[in-house]
Amino acid sequence: QLQLVQSGGGSVQPGGSLTLSCAASGVSLEDYDVGWFRQAPGKEREGVACITPNGGTTNYGNSVKGRFTISEDSAKNTVYLQMDSLKPEDTAIYYCAADFSIDSSKCMLYGMRSWGEGTLVTVSS
Repeated sequence: QLQLVQSGGGSVQPGGSLTLSCAASGVSLEDYDVGWFRQAPGKEREGVACITPNGGTTNYGNSVKGRFTISEDSAKNTVYLQMDSLKPEDTAIYYCAADFSIDSSKCMLYGMRSWGEGTLVTVSS
């Protein structure tokens, strides 16, 4: 059974950087798409980024393109989200999620069924 354990997050000033980690256990991520999602207070959940198995393809939400980078370390069975040039509007609870990959040429920012516990990211001066 796939379990996702998140780490990272915290507080940072605008313009700063943070890295989130999502470590999988129970199965290998080599068959799974993995995504990062976020939900700010009073807002709907938003897809941030996703990656196909072995880092073949990535997809980003428009609000984070050029600032966030998703990557995978297959040896560690872990996916990362590097967040640069952070803005106050990036403040949210961030969740990693995964689902069995159907098409290695693309991943979608919705519909994933296994979720991590969430971690808070606060961007404030």
